[in-house]
Amino acid sequence: MRTISRYICIAFVGIFTLTAFAQNGKIQSVKDDYRDFAYVKTSEVLLEVANKGYKSVDLFQKLANSYYFNNDMENASKWYGELMALEEVIDPEYYFRYALALKGIKNYEESDKWMKKFNELKPSDLRGKAFLSKVDYKASIEDLSRDDIEIHNLEINTELSDFGTTEYENGIVFASARGGGRKYRWNEQPYLDLYVVEKTDSSYTKYGEVKGVDGKVNTKFHESSAVFSPNGKYMFFTRNNFFKMKYKEDDTGINRLQLYRATLSEDGIWDEIHKIHFNSQDYSVAHPALNVTGTKLYFASDMPGTYGQSDIFVVDVNDDGTLGEPENLGASINTEGQESFPFMNTNGDLYYSSTGFPGLGGLDVFKSEALDRKIVGANRNFPIENIGEPVNSPADDFGYYENLVTKRVYFSSNREGGKGSDDIYTFEITECEQLITGIVLDKDTSEPIANATVILFDGEGTELERKTAGDDGSFEFDAGCRMEYLVRGEKETYTSDEKRFTTPTKKQDLQLQLLLEKDVQEIEPCDDLAKVLDIPIIYFDFDKSNIRYDAEIEIQKVLAVLTKYPTMNIDIRSHTDCRGPASYNEKLSDRRAQSTRKYLIEKGIAPERLTAKGYGESRLVNDCGCEPSNDSSCSQEEHQLNRRSEFIITSINGQSCDDKE
Repeated sequence: MRTISRYICIAFVGIFTLTAFAQNGKIQSVKDDYRDFAYVKTSEVLLEVANKGYKSVDLFQKLANSYYFNNDMENASKWYGELMALEEVIDPEYYFRYALALKGIKNYEESDKWMKKFNELKPSDLRGKAFLSKVDYKASIEDLSRDDIEIHNLEINTELSDFGTTEYENGIVFASARGGGRKYRWNEQPYLDLYVVEKTDSSYTKYGEVKGVDGKVNTKFHESSAVFSPNGKYMFFTRNNFFKMKYKEDDTGINRLQLYRATLSEDGIWDEIHKIHFNSQDYSVAHPALNVTGTKLYFASDMPGTYGQSDIFVVDVNDDGTLGEPENLGASINTEGQESFPFMNTNGDLYYSSTGFPGLGGLDVFKSEALDRKIVGANRNFPIENIGEPVNSPADDFGYYENLVTKRVYFSSNREGGKGSDDIYTFEITECEQLITGIVLDKDTSEPIANATVILFDGEGTELERKTAGDDGSFEFDAGCRMEYLVRGEKETYTSDEKRFTTPTKKQDLQLQLLLEKDVQEIEPCDDLAKVLDIPIIYFDFDKSNIRYDAEIEIQKVLAVLTKYPTMNIDIRSHTDCRGPASYNEKLSDRRAQSTRKYLIEKGIAPERLTAKGYGESRLVNDCGCEPSNDSSCSQEEHQLNRRSEFIITSINGQSCDDKE
């Protein structure tokens, strides 16, 4: 059943519109219950009406909403489906709720279809835009999920609602409906109070006696979501609009949520309760979270200027615990949906829950890295990401809290398998380790290169570790998750190769290939420098033999070798394919060979070291001849193999090609 914590969210939404054209008296009989969020009773009556065969937009909207807000997504999706089948004009918000309900039963394909329809009806809605900008959201969430984390349901959970954890001294403070007393009509559970409990062992799963927070914080109405100032002097928390024994409602009869500040007395109890100055009976303000220095407070509200049902705001905290004027975090954080339950870790990363961005269903937890440091001036462009499983699920997941020193995380969820409507879960942040394995290969031969040096760098180029590859060219490094690395392979007489990559969140083995090219190659008489230096075809303009710029770049390689080895002599050979008259091809290729020789002589190579001749089409390297006896249907690529330049070493260091033969 949808829990009190869900009310803490939906109180922002206000009253759903009650139509004046109900089909029969039974629908009207639950009007007050529906308005007061007493959905358990509402659904029973409406279901009786629907099962008798009555159909109407009003009936199906109320019935589906009753299940939706009680977290019964199977029945919610059923009745939203019946609503859609009426093919009547309805508020596009019902398309969005239908999509979320379908996610709740893991029918993601059908959910995506209705999200697209929602976007068609409300193309300016940020939720639809977010969906279309990341239609592959499920793959992205899977990449960010962790399958090496084991979550634990706290032993202090009850069959009632328990949620919203923060650490305090040697224990935790949380909200719970365990207190007894009068029941809240919405889910027939007692009203929430704030409780404290101490840890009894280092596993963070064993706790002592649960007690109510000392002082004047708890009342006969809802309290939840406590946060403590760094100096331990102040506690900010959420409560219904109930102060100094006065219970106030807005003009529609809704009692809103408000923020309060308590001060720790010398006796160790919380008293001197103060209302935050921007509280209002016309909108809700709830779920406070402080940054590590206690200078900024983040919270959720539907105050004027809100994009949707509730947004995340920030406000400066003064030295005396008073607050400045709140500012909306903007459209990169907030949507037309619900954004709530903010938390700021000691690194300045904002965690919060949202229904407006693509997720696994219901409320999902999202993260905006280093937001507290980026929030400068008018900047409100903050990238966010869904933190994935196991924190997120098809149910509502919220109330994220983490301690980066102890590596302990708490979060709340009404997922299947819990003890009650909302439960508190915990896990330890384990270092996600990746194994980088690879092999160093000769690029040309694909043979392993033994004893190569392999170096691991971080994303900024700082060397982390170096190893010597094995006889089979293999290597491996241990690495972290979601970190940028560069791996470089080196070996004498080879040019280096490197791979830059970012490791995934999920633990998996990463396999790399480093392909090293020979940098120093042995040359002998009869070798072709064009092959040694990887010189492609030296192109000339059509029917011309002068050296083009791109050809000059390649000939410079030959010039460099001839300069380095003064005893080397070469024979320049130019070839064509078979197309065109043979006599013409021979003359043209000879002019090109002589042009190449002339160029090298002009660059300082002695004429006697160079010979040159054109062979036309007389020395084809394949069967792409143009005579009737040959196959003339060769492709352009096959003909191109014959259009080549050769630089044959005729002699070097006193050895000639004739001696070798």
